[in-house]
Amino acid sequence: MKPIVVLMLSLLSLASLAAPPAEFDSRVESLRTRIGVPGMAVSIVENGQTTLARGYGVLKQGEATRVDADTIFPTGSTGKAVTAAALATLVDAGKIGWDDKVIEHLPGFQMYDPWVTREITIRDLLVHRSGLGLGAGDLLFVPRGSLSRAESVKRLRYIKPKTSFRSGYAYDNVLYMVAGQLIEEVTGQTWEDYVREHVFLPAGMTVSTSDNDRRFATANRAYPHARTTEKVRGVGPLHMLDERDELGRAAAPAGGLAVSANDMSKWLALQLAHGKLPDGKALFSEAAHAEMWKPVVILPVSPPRSEAFKSLQPMFQTYALGWGVQDYRGTKIVSHSGAVLGFQTIVTLIPEKNVGFSVVINSEDGEILLGLMYELLDHYLGLPASGWPEKYITYKQERLAGAMKALAATAATPAKVGPSLKLENYAGTYTDAWYGNIEVAMRGKSLAIDFKSTPRMGGTLEHWQYDTFITRFDDKTIEPAYVTFSLDADGKVDRITMKPVSPIADFSYDYADLLFTPAEKP
Repeated sequence: MKPIVVLMLSLLSLASLAAPPAEFDSRVESLRTRIGVPGMAVSIVENGQTTLARGYGVLKQGEATRVDADTIFPTGSTGKAVTAAALATLVDAGKIGWDDKVIEHLPGFQMYDPWVTREITIRDLLVHRSGLGLGAGDLLFVPRGSLSRAESVKRLRYIKPKTSFRSGYAYDNVLYMVAGQLIEEVTGQTWEDYVREHVFLPAGMTVSTSDNDRRFATANRAYPHARTTEKVRGVGPLHMLDERDELGRAAAPAGGLAVSANDMSKWLALQLAHGKLPDGKALFSEAAHAEMWKPVVILPVSPPRSEAFKSLQPMFQTYALGWGVQDYRGTKIVSHSGAVLGFQTIVTLIPEKNVGFSVVINSEDGEILLGLMYELLDHYLGLPASGWPEKYITYKQERLAGAMKALAATAATPAKVGPSLKLENYAGTYTDAWYGNIEVAMRGKSLAIDFKSTPRMGGTLEHWQYDTFITRFDDKTIEPAYVTFSLDADGKVDRITMKPVSPIADFSYDYADLLFTPAEKP
């Protein structure tokens, strides 16, 4: 009887694999070509088995080389969970604890508030409750940066909080940068090397990279694309971006990984197996897994975008250690999205179904990510198809049209007043405590601005109204900004403030957090 029982159990196990939706490949390809995404990859894991790991489209627009299951794509903030897993291995080794004070392992670390400096823990670094504002400090490495991780961590002491410590949620990247520096202090290895040797290689993720040098040395890599020729990012024709336009190395622990579909399948399987590897060994313990998926911060549940999205509104929404945890129609979902210039990613796990999947694209057309995510969720939860990709396509078109309309209205209303000074009198070196210096100088008959901590971030200042100018950067992928000069009683510039021009600019362009004052002359 035993062989028959074993056979029956095997057949039941195989039957339990739901498998991707019928004709899923043609659905993906149809959406990809309709939206204009050059290339993408999808990974699906069910009950520990990879049921799909496949590429679609091409590595770069206008060329023929196809994306395959080993093509690596930068995956943005989905890498936060990998940094958390790296920390988990150190927790398991007894070298750190989740609730250790950061200064116990990183003695020179400081936040703006001395009390927060003394109290902030490793767990706090990972859950966006430090009191910093949304995206605070991102300009240290967005769109690129020249500062070391250690120098960037040092500058955090100058970023003023927006709320009190642990009182609420505001997404940030800079504290994951601190987590990466802490790993280096504890292990003597860079975050990049530690992740590669203690997460990627043990997990069998041999193609994926944790640093740009290895990524750029990989021929089978996707290239970044975006729509940046119009006044609102996301409108206009798609074009390839400069590969050098990457997050500064300092921010890699917040989102500097590049992962293939095959390797993503291994990561999904590892997560669903609670840290267990195929050979039965554990990359991280069951206890560490439980901590990483345990909700820490409650997020406010926003009202639906419109009636069409009403059923997507969760009953609860939380953040754990590098993962978002919420429900979808009553089912617990563990997920995270990610974006860097020219790439977007979504990683989603359905623990009670033992299913996980990811979608990565080499453009910024995120409507395909969200649409396919909910389409796959409905499939694996046995819900009727709702046409989510089409709904997201419509929503994005309406959002971009609204932003263009708002910009057009603003462009029609500037006061024809100013500037107060001769242009050369605005020139000088100005400094912000956390960002560093900018230089304002004459470029021919116009003013120009140069951000000294960010390579290739400069442009002409066009007068707008009063003492406000607009900088449209020479690098058109950088969001334009209003630059306002304030004068003292003697008619000299005593401060410069900024804000994005676009009403839907990404939060990482945190110009509004900057306050430049004249630099002291040596």
